[in-house]
Amino acid sequence: MPDRGGGPTGPRIRAGRPSRRARTFLMTLGVLAVLGMAFTMFAGFWTDWLWYRSVHYSSVFTTTLSTKIGLFFVFGLLMALAVGFNIWLAHRLRPPLSAMSMEQQSLDRYRMGIAPYKTWLLLAVTSLVGLIAGASASSQWRTWLMWVNGVPFHQKDPQFHLDVSFYAFDLPWYRFLLGFGFATAILCLIAAALTHYLYGGLRVTSPGARATAAATGHLSVLLGIFVALKAVAYWLDRYGLAVKSSDFKATGNWTGLRYVDANAYLPAKTILFCIAVICALLFFATLWRRTWQLPVIGFGLMVLSAILIGGLYPAIVQKFQVQPNEQAKEAPYVQKNLKATREAYGIDDTKVTEYAGKSATADKTKLRDQVDDTASIRILDPNVVSPTFQQLQQIRNYYGFPTNLDVDRYAKDGKDQDTVLGLRELNLDGIPKNNWINDHFRYTHGFGVVAAKGTEADEGHPVFTEKNLPSKGDLGTYEQRIYYGEKTSTYSIVGGPQKEIDYSDDQGEKTTSYTGKSGVNLDNPINRAAYAVAFNEPQILYSGAIGKGSRILYNRTPKERVEAVAPWLTIDGDAYPAVVDGHIQWIVDAYTTTNGYPYASRTTLGDTTADSLNATNNSRTVVAQQNQVNYIRNSVKATVDAYTGEVKLYQWDTKDPVLKTWMKAFPGTVKSRSAISPSLLAHLRYPQDLFKVQRELLTRYHVTDAQTFLSGSEVWQVPDDPTNDSGSAVPPYYLSMKMPDQSAQAFSLTTTFTPNGRDNLSAFMAVDSDPRASDYGKIRVLKLPTSTTVDGPKQVQSQFNSQADIAETISLLSRGHSKVEYGNLLTVPLDGGLLYAEPVYVRGGELKYPLLRKVLVTYEGKTAFEDTLDEALNKVFGVKATTPPDTGTAQPPSSGNPTVKQALEDAQKAFAAGQQALKEGPDWDAYAKAQKDLQDALKRAEDAQSKADETGSTAHRTGNTKKS
Repeated sequence: MPDRGGGPTGPRIRAGRPSRRARTFLMTLGVLAVLGMAFTMFAGFWTDWLWYRSVHYSSVFTTTLSTKIGLFFVFGLLMALAVGFNIWLAHRLRPPLSAMSMEQQSLDRYRMGIAPYKTWLLLAVTSLVGLIAGASASSQWRTWLMWVNGVPFHQKDPQFHLDVSFYAFDLPWYRFLLGFGFATAILCLIAAALTHYLYGGLRVTSPGARATAAATGHLSVLLGIFVALKAVAYWLDRYGLAVKSSDFKATGNWTGLRYVDANAYLPAKTILFCIAVICALLFFATLWRRTWQLPVIGFGLMVLSAILIGGLYPAIVQKFQVQPNEQAKEAPYVQKNLKATREAYGIDDTKVTEYAGKSATADKTKLRDQVDDTASIRILDPNVVSPTFQQLQQIRNYYGFPTNLDVDRYAKDGKDQDTVLGLRELNLDGIPKNNWINDHFRYTHGFGVVAAKGTEADEGHPVFTEKNLPSKGDLGTYEQRIYYGEKTSTYSIVGGPQKEIDYSDDQGEKTTSYTGKSGVNLDNPINRAAYAVAFNEPQILYSGAIGKGSRILYNRTPKERVEAVAPWLTIDGDAYPAVVDGHIQWIVDAYTTTNGYPYASRTTLGDTTADSLNATNNSRTVVAQQNQVNYIRNSVKATVDAYTGEVKLYQWDTKDPVLKTWMKAFPGTVKSRSAISPSLLAHLRYPQDLFKVQRELLTRYHVTDAQTFLSGSEVWQVPDDPTNDSGSAVPPYYLSMKMPDQSAQAFSLTTTFTPNGRDNLSAFMAVDSDPRASDYGKIRVLKLPTSTTVDGPKQVQSQFNSQADIAETISLLSRGHSKVEYGNLLTVPLDGGLLYAEPVYVRGGELKYPLLRKVLVTYEGKTAFEDTLDEALNKVFGVKATTPPDTGTAQPPSSGNPTVKQALEDAQKAFAAGQQALKEGPDWDAYAKAQKDLQDALKRAEDAQSKADETGSTAHRTGNTKKS
């Protein structure tokens, strides 16, 4: 019989071969294809390196790349060596002769066929598994860096008394190693078994023994390694119970040990660990016994034990011990979950105060005066007035404002003033003609800030504090060109021979050339070729518009840049601009997260941070490295210069161990908190996405008693936004106000809660958002008594819409081509009660943008719908303020335009006459006349309103407004 390593030795039959010319052509094509693929890979690597070097974060690139390469080669080589060694060993242990059987005769043909290629086949198989394993391992670079650089939390879990860092940094790496070990053992087992079968060590149908002694020993050792790894898995599973997520009907999502975990699963895992160790030893013993009888019995016992001890026993404990007395059994574990969750999300210091829900002051004059002292009620809604900014301050079609403007505060006469602002960013859809030169060379940047007072309006228009082109106003002198912004999603090539459109004035278009040091220099032909390939744009390679000094700018949105330089951070969905020290700076809040905080319940960032604004604006979505987390800190404040693109990261939470770990991994990338200038500090604020995560957790975790938590009687919910039909949660609102225990107004982020399944108000939440204040980040919750029914946002909105006189006015405002839009429904605690205020906007006539027309106010069941906030407050309280407010209020055109007012009065009379005609008879002739009078009156009102709006628009426009 042939030797198992032998093969055919007869003469080879020469097949037809292609001609020399064909071979040369095919070889040339192959070389070109390889070179093309190589340069494509090089282009991706090279452009990434150039970009990171241009933003001065090359250490992030090199650290990340070296870690990925190291993991790839180490684990790829380990896998390749392990599989290759076991294939070699199985071949080495092959029997010298095969059995006389049809099975072995069939296998002889395969053995002889692969004999000449054994070495190459071995290399191919090991290389393939090595590449797959290395690629999988390289994706674990974050896990490796956190494990090797982890710092202690100095907090211990209540079950095993291990530092939290074990669960956050160590356990994920151990789980990866265990998974890699299982994959290696299984692949080695499969490879060894196939080799033994191919060379006769294993036989399926041959007479005699089914396996040789050598094959038995080899495969037994591999099975023993697999079972030993299973023993390690059982041991690690014990600790994994502290961070295990499960559904718990009493509380919903649950993380940590419950009664059944501590009293059934934990001892079961320990017992299964011991059984697995014994079973592994039995497999190793086959090296001497050369029989699988005992190992197979042991393995069967382990499987049976896993079913009975690991599955059935916990189910019995749950059914007969826990369910009959669930609250008493689970209460100690729920208490641990309450404590850990509140600590992990930074809500453990939340101050919950009982709030009456009803005013205790009978003096209406005093109440009226308290309003202005309690809050600067913002009647300019940043989520509604973007079209107004666009219409009045766009100036050129190639500029645009974001869908949602931002709220900040700027000092005026020594006092902070809530301000709504947006940047006049580049909008390529509005340029006169789209082509490669225009899109990437001439139209490269936006220009200037536009800002308006948040608490005032002038004849329905915003009161601009910064306007025109170039922008002028209260913000002083600053670099107005915006090369980096939320709407800047394409690349630009600047600084070379091609001039850029700067802005336009009465003398025509101005040109400029970028003088910043941002971007990557394209002087080098290798750089140009690399970017031509990376951007799939061959013109970059040969265009004459690129020359000495040309630089390519890309990755230009603030969130994109921060995520790139700090790929270990989760980025808040709302980056916002501020004028700081003569520059426009984008401020980006960033978070460190983990899902390994023991006993802390997990939350899904994408769902928790969604609200009615995200439903219409995907750019506000959080950029999450981990979507499921159970620990979060606003550990970093980042800035991106709108002109230079410079990115700076500042350490904000100086105690966060996760940030300290990443700072060890990437030294020098994060500046200290002390490096934040006072002028920048004045514009930092409490981040919205963190607030939304915390408010979602506080719907359940505002209670600290396990029994109350388990009963579910105190569960709240975040109400849906009542001002639109999105069906999504109401967004939190920034507002300068003071809570009952505060002595002065503070810039705050606020929200409301309603009871689970009901619409009345259950609580009001606010967090101090001014970092200059000692109370920054302090969460205050005003909890209303369950015995008192206070209207929630949805109920208040319903009252607005259903009250007869208000509904009639809204109906009139909505006639013709007009459309009513509700602004933010703001809630303000006032003397034990709750004041609601909501601006109402109208788009109508020839105007395609909303103007403030009315203000809705309600307090303790009394509602007013007036032309101005001041008038609405006066009507609700029945008195005028004895002291003038610090800021003005809305003055819609209707209050100062007698023609419009008279026409609306005539329309109301005609409408009433028509209703009366329907009641009497009905009298169809009278009804028809009333309808005609109504249409005439509405037409007169619309015409007069349009003229007033055009006048107001003209008064607010400056500069050259002819179309580009």
